[in-house]
Amino acid sequence: MQKPERFGRSAYVSCFDSMRESLSGLSRGLLFTSFHISEEFGPDYSEKAREMCRFLLKQGYEIIGDVSPKTLEQFGSPDILSFAKEMGISILRLDYGFPADEIRAIAKHIPIAVNASTKDHRLACEIAGEGGSVYAIHNFYPRPETGLDEPFFQSTNQKLHDAGVRVLAFVPGDEALRGPVFSGLPTLEKHRGLPPYVCYADLCRPENRLYGILTGDPGLSAPQAALIGEYLHTGTLSIPAVLHPGFEGFFGCTFTIRPDSPSWLARLQESQEYSSPGEETVPCNCIARTKGSITMDNRLYGRYSGEIQLLNKDFPADERVNVIGHVPAGYELLFGCLERGGKIKLTRPST
Repeated sequence: MQKPERFGRSAYVSCFDSMRESLSGLSRGLLFTSFHISEEFGPDYSEKAREMCRFLLKQGYEIIGDVSPKTLEQFGSPDILSFAKEMGISILRLDYGFPADEIRAIAKHIPIAVNASTKDHRLACEIAGEGGSVYAIHNFYPRPETGLDEPFFQSTNQKLHDAGVRVLAFVPGDEALRGPVFSGLPTLEKHRGLPPYVCYADLCRPENRLYGILTGDPGLSAPQAALIGEYLHTGTLSIPAVLHPGFEGFFGCTFTIRPDSPSWLARLQESQEYSSPGEETVPCNCIARTKGSITMDNRLYGRYSGEIQLLNKDFPADERVNVIGHVPAGYELLFGCLERGGKIKLTRPST
């Protein structure tokens, strides 16, 4: 699977002090921040923002700065390019208030990002066609029920990708959700309330045509960050699973999904080799197989005995098939990320 090239976090001046430690170990990532959130403005806001940027640059982050004309007023900068240079911004996300001709002029001096979720994406395509370095970043949506639907998201991304524009989108965090609604900051509504790793893996699907993925909320737990990092760097998709006693030995084993697996289940290629060579798989727990079940064929299936499958739909009970575990609630979306011929690993769910 051709995954997005970049992953990044979001940080905001109001919560930066609490994030400093967690950001110190993620060098050379993207970092999204906004410099025009009115409720953050205060007497020492500008200096705190400068301090935050100095820290981020020292850690090796590439800063994506979300700006508007309010930014210039708050910082007393003569123009947006001077502000970007002062703060060490790598990519300027130009929000409302910048006319098209000014955006074109700015793009001649610094990579810019426009709003991918609105008509601004047309301007991005034009600038890219003129040779400018341009990105399009989708909004995140604090209010439940207002996130983007998948057909609109994918059709927009396809147009941008075809025009040479790099597209980024947001997944929610799982710690320290940003207010005032505290319901996560996803781009896609279907991701609200789901683990960040699941949302990240879902956005990695090639039909989404993304260059990068960012967390919208400032909080990302260490277990979720580790799952994202492993998938980003190794290509192995970790599947959190609950395995029944006697089958925990499969945790940590890397499997290949058979390239001829049907869409309704994934056949794990090495499973028969891992399954106690020379020992019979005794019929046990031959119950109805619901979507998300992890099963193993038993001795009654003859040569298939020991084969493990991940089920993407419901099946009835079969005396030849043991149910040995399941994928817990919240992780079912990972079944849509399984790739024929791809690598997966069963892991214990984080607590």
